[in-house]
Amino acid sequence: MTREMLRAKVHRITVTECDVEYEGSLTLDRDLMDACDMHAFERIDVYDVDNANRFSTYLIEGPRGSGACCVNGAAARLVAVGHKVIVAAYAAIDESEIGKHLPKVVLVDERNRIQAVKNHEGAGVKVGAA
Repeated sequence: MTREMLRAKVHRITVTECDVEYEGSLTLDRDLMDACDMHAFERIDVYDVDNANRFSTYLIEGPRGSGACCVNGAAARLVAVGHKVIVAAYAAIDESEIGKHLPKVVLVDERNRIQAVKNHEGAGVKVGAA
């Protein structure tokens, strides 16, 4: 049996653009994609911290170092520029591997620059806590 487990996420990234006219997807800075081992066209879930909207889409590679987090297509109506979102990717992990599985968690600053890359989260740890 396999279980769906968090594989990677970018935590509380700021939406930099919303483009309803684009065909779809989410454009993400290539540096952020590399930091959490996400790939173009990979399915992601997006959670809007500001309004609680949630949706699934896929990634498009954005320019390195740009801090880009552009929500495209219909999903652009679910968020707004300046909103904080969580971009998460999941993987099917065999039960025998669950104890060894560690997700990549990328923390960013207000300009969407990488502040830390972790492989764990702690219960009760608040945003901005060490």
